[in-house]
Amino acid sequence: MKIEIGQNAPLFALISNNSEEVRLADFRGQNVVLYFYPKDDTPGCTIEAQDFANKSKEFAKHDCIILGVSRDSVASHCNFISKYKLNFQLLSDENSELCEQYGVLKEKSMFGKKSIGIDRSTFLIDKMGKVQKIWRSVKVNGHIQEILNELSKKQT
Repeated sequence: MKIEIGQNAPLFALISNNSEEVRLADFRGQNVVLYFYPKDDTPGCTIEAQDFANKSKEFAKHDCIILGVSRDSVASHCNFISKYKLNFQLLSDENSELCEQYGVLKEKSMFGKKSIGIDRSTFLIDKMGKVQKIWRSVKVNGHIQEILNELSKKQT
């Protein structure tokens, strides 16, 4: 599926690290950063998650919540959050349905072995549920500030 800026963000209901169902519709009236990352407790994913956690108060000033999504289990998310003291929810997409809806799966190759994995991607969804900005093939360094800059532009 090809998601474009200005369209309604695909709705979802996934189980979070606290074993509760989280629905995009529950956040109508708030901005949402929906970020997809490859795997819990790996170097780049840990840095990205810690950056989000460290800037969570700045996101809150923009009436914005953070939701991380990977194909890891709820138990894995719980361990990741506990280990790094993350202060936002992680959603488990073990069957890859949401990843497919948002078009974040791609073929990867490591040591000659091909597999399908998550292309690190972020979607900024506005208070009305529309996609405002898309970042694909994200580089971790500086990315959180890019999102905050985009949120600041919306308020001016």
